Amino acid sequence: MASTPNGDGDVEKYAGVKERSNNVGIDSFTWKDVEVFQKSLTRDVKPTPIISGIQGLALAAHRQASSKLAMRGTLSVNGSSISTKAFQAISSYVEQEESLIGSLTVRETLDFAARLSLPSSVSSHDRRQRVEEMLTSFGLRDQANTLVGTPIRKGISGGQKRRLSIASLLITGPKILFLDEPTSGLDSTASFEVIKYLKKVARQHQLIVIASIHQPSTSTFDLFDKLLLLSAGHTAYFGPVASTRTYMEARGSPIPLYINPAEFLLDLTSSDFAEDNHEASTSIDKIHADWKNSPDARDLTSSIVSLSADDSKPLHLAEAKSHASFIAVVFALLHRSFIKSYRDVVAYGIRFAMYIGLAIMMGTVWLRLPETQSSIGPFTNAIFFGSAFMSFMAVAYVPAFLEDRATFIKERANGLYGATAFMISNFLIGLPYLFLISLIFSIIAYWLNNFRPSASAFFIWVMWLFLDLLAGESLVVLMSSLFPNFVIALALTAFANGLWMSVGGFLVSPKVLNVFWRYVFHYIDYIAGMVGHTFEVDVDVSCGPSSDASFFPGLKSRNSPRLNLESTTTTI
Repeated sequence: MASTPNGDGDVEKYAGVKERSNNVGIDSFTWKDVEVFQKSLTRDVKPTPIISGIQGLALAAHRQASSKLAMRGTLSVNGSSISTKAFQAISSYVEQEESLIGSLTVRETLDFAARLSLPSSVSSHDRRQRVEEMLTSFGLRDQANTLVGTPIRKGISGGQKRRLSIASLLITGPKILFLDEPTSGLDSTASFEVIKYLKKVARQHQLIVIASIHQPSTSTFDLFDKLLLLSAGHTAYFGPVASTRTYMEARGSPIPLYINPAEFLLDLTSSDFAEDNHEASTSIDKIHADWKNSPDARDLTSSIVSLSADDSKPLHLAEAKSHASFIAVVFALLHRSFIKSYRDVVAYGIRFAMYIGLAIMMGTVWLRLPETQSSIGPFTNAIFFGSAFMSFMAVAYVPAFLEDRATFIKERANGLYGATAFMISNFLIGLPYLFLISLIFSIIAYWLNNFRPSASAFFIWVMWLFLDLLAGESLVVLMSSLFPNFVIALALTAFANGLWMSVGGFLVSPKVLNVFWRYVFHYIDYIAGMVGHTFEVDVDVSCGPSSDASFFPGLKSRNSPRLNLESTTTTI
């Protein structure tokens, strides 16, 4: 179903941003023989088509890299054929599944969408005006300062979220907007409101809007200008919604009175639940043949041919290709991630509580270890426990990163920014939080365990712990990027942490360790620096008269009942 651009509608309220908001220069969009298929992993296997027609066009154009889809066919704007890259530059795609950041307010969501997309030539004043315009156009002004909503904190309603998803892409200035079932999961009233606001904005900005929709209510169905009825991937009807009854009646399938037209058409063109598959298939084939032989189909073909022959309105993509600078995008992502991190309890709040609990447990289990021979083992065990579980508990970052990744996939597909800006901002925003976690953990555990009582030793310990946690969190990012599934990423990260614990040299001495593990994975060692730092200076430990330091090859006894710990780095 589509809403065609025309000039009538509401008067533009914010004249300063009208030119970029409006669709200027794109009057028509046509496609021919469009087919979407899954890319094959081997060259000798012919790719199998999975979607035919316009139904999968937007998905393939905006998700080719992430979904391994490819597209065949001809796309034309103003009668001129365009490439897939050019098509991406002038269009946006609203997915059925929302990927809004729940810890942002409605206004902040639109403001960050504008900052990530609008070029530097657009002033901050004009950007704020555009945000206010979208809030008004989609009826979200009263909810402007309300959080979108997280699993812990309630936010706006489902219909308002759907309107916000659409507004956050319209603010980027697309000329063609695709929507995948924008009313899915909404009741009839909320669905009507979403389509009503969408139509209002489409007319106001002269946009071309194409939406897939299943069984809308009669009032929602009547809001659309044109209907593309698909059955088995082929066209059953294409034309004005108002002419649907006339067309169906002429083909011997009149739409009964007091029946929802959309419901009747869905039953007519669907064969999924037919009792007689052969009869249903014959009926569908007749519907397809009726359309191909109809005057409406011939008129449509003639209009497309005439558009191709008309070169009076060339396509201009200069404005559509202008985006925010790389530096502006990075700072916008940093700002957005900072707001998300301190508002979202799941992102860092729960993790702070986890690490504080771990520090208290470690500090009380190895409480005030004395400087005696019997404490050498507990000291090194405490170091191993702290570093091992600090990095192991970084798996708590998996759900937060997967949420950020889902937002990135959507925004990257719509051309807002690339992977480099996302990774830089994601890395930088985590540094102060990881350092704060390391500092708080050390303040609690370091002094309770009775490690070296000096400021320099303490802050070197904090540095090693920070690097340990940074390495663990980087491992989470790597696994979650390669396998963006919560269970798989969690399992692989836990396996990798278990691997370094086993082969790092603490549980099994490098001299005893199997030669394969020693030379392949021995360098994965998070604790050697911490142990070496703890015993890097002369520390006198009281030993018995028959003391034996053979358990720690790095410890060398002097001719005295006192044992000097020069270094245990070689032990770990």
